[in-house]
Amino acid sequence: MQRAMSPPAYADDLEPRAYQDAAAFWRQLREFLRESELVARRNGLTPQRYRLLLMTKGAPDGSEQASVGELAEQLQLAQSTTTELIVRAEEAGLVMRETSETDGRSILVRLTPDGERRLRAVVTELVPDRRELARLVGSPRRR
Repeated sequence: MQRAMSPPAYADDLEPRAYQDAAAFWRQLREFLRESELVARRNGLTPQRYRLLLMTKGAPDGSEQASVGELAEQLQLAQSTTTELIVRAEEAGLVMRETSETDGRSILVRLTPDGERRLRAVVTELVPDRRELARLVGSPRRR
């Protein structure tokens, strides 16, 4: 997510309601993230592994696989940290690595059936929380 280098011109004109709305949104987002962590743990996933599985299965191109570099970017982690996370998830039987058919130098990550099962359980359980967060984001009061 990229940010503008300077604050918008209206920044000096914010009313107290803008701060209340921003605080409410942050609280709701943080509650969602915390609930995601708890649900992931109940399903045998660390929060980091849950995010790895989610970013892999939810690849923007719909392929349900991702390269190490793509995952590092999406997870906002160093490539070495991402590789370590993948190796540990592979050892836990959650993902598998394979060489790309189109680029023999690239390694792609896919979920195993166990990884699929656990991720599905977490994502399913979080449907109401995601809907509530989406409602807040789409709220007309949002500034």
